[in-house]
Amino acid sequence: MLARQFDHEKLEVYQHSLRFVGCTGDLLDGLPKTLAAHDQLDRASTSIPLNIAEGTAKTTVPDRCRYFDTARGSAVECAASLDILVLRKALTPEDAETGKPFSCPSFP
Repeated sequence: MLARQFDHEKLEVYQHSLRFVGCTGDLLDGLPKTLAAHDQLDRASTSIPLNIAEGTAKTTVPDRCRYFDTARGSAVECAASLDILVLRKALTPEDAETGKPFSCPSFP
C-alpha cells in the first residue's frame, strides 16, 4: 500500500526546499546562535517549505500566489543572510555559496 501524500509533498519544489533546510541546518550548526543572522537564516529557510505547503492548500490562484511569493522572498532572504554572515566573517564565501539554494550539494 502506498503512503498517503498531501498535495504539497508531491511537488518537486517542496522536496528541494526540504533539502535546502537540511543543508542550511548543517551551516547553522557551526555558527554561534547569538548572531542575529543565525536566527534569521533559520526562520527564513524554514519559511520556504511551510509557505509552499500552505499555498498548495489554498483554493484560489491569488491566495496560492501570495504564499508562493512569500516562499520565494524567504529564499532571497536566506541568500542575503548568508552574504551578511560572510561580511561578519562567520562564514567563508565558499560556505555561503554552498548554502545558497542552487549551490547546495543536495540540490539537483
